[in-house]
Amino acid sequence: MIARASRPSRARLAGLALGLAVVAVFAAANAHLIAVSFASQPDCVLSPTQEGAAFRAAKPAC
Repeated sequence: MIARASRPSRARLAGLALGLAVVAVFAAANAHLIAVSFASQPDCVLSPTQEGAAFRAAKPAC
């Protein structure tokens, strides 16, 4: 009887590749959200501590 070499099967490699792709897409989406949050315009929201202020856009361009 000839012993098979202990190589991962194609199905296992495909599963591993799919798992790595899912993790990569998840990490890229989170990196994009972090980049957008730092690039956003923080001066577009009025401070709620001011009298009569409401949460709304401060400038029409926002």
